[in-house]
Amino acid sequence: MELKSIRAFILDMDGVLWRSGEAIGDLPAIFERLQQDGRKVAFATNNSSTTVQGYVDKLNGFGLSVEPWQIFTSAKATAEYLQNNYPEGSRMHVLGEQGLRDTLTDHGFEIDNLKPDAVVAGIDRHCTYDDLAESALLIRSGVPFIGTNPDKSFPAPQGQLPGAGALLAALEAATDVQPTIIGKPQPTMMLQALEALGTTATETLVVGDRLETDIQSGQTAGCHTCLVLSGVTTEEMAAAWQPAPDLTLPDLNTLSEILVNV
Repeated sequence: MELKSIRAFILDMDGVLWRSGEAIGDLPAIFERLQQDGRKVAFATNNSSTTVQGYVDKLNGFGLSVEPWQIFTSAKATAEYLQNNYPEGSRMHVLGEQGLRDTLTDHGFEIDNLKPDAVVAGIDRHCTYDDLAESALLIRSGVPFIGTNPDKSFPAPQGQLPGAGALLAALEAATDVQPTIIGKPQPTMMLQALEALGTTATETLVVGDRLETDIQSGQTAGCHTCLVLSGVTTEEMAAAWQPAPDLTLPDLNTLSEILVNV
């Protein structure tokens, strides 16, 4: 890969732009370098707990000028998958947070935990045993099981906490039913971002901190990939991953500084 051929970036957020809510580096300066010479940026996150507008507001709060068309979330991708497979007004049982619920209702679905057309599960930091049991019983009765993303954990100040994938694993163990996964490592969000950016896969660099989601998704979509070690992946984990990312760097700032000299 030649960096001078890169015309756009698709960036993960948690572990790339911030960690536990704190910016990783001087983000306005980093983005000024990334966007030199007309390079474009989109964002793709597996976090389903926040709406697109919520991420726009968060990025704006870090001093970045971002518009909704640049944001791709597993909640949005899940809602669009459902639009392609269920009639408008279909009822969804949701094991997830308000951002997922709001995204589904914004796309024309009703939240109905009693007689749903599908069970949609994502990260839910307030989930109880009763919530899991209710979801499991519906899945066992034959209601389709949709998962926003498979991330088993996410970084927090106290360490790695259970993510959406942990809840999906609990439901799968309780029902013997595998969920249909919509977010990364599926290439859906990457392909949507490429269309929005107007670039080809070979002109686009996917940057993420997780090998099994960010990097695999980018590779499946045919993009170049850059692993940053500012999130959950260690050098040892990176060395064992095949096929290897095109680049492995300490953080996004390092990439932006390299680009200045390309």
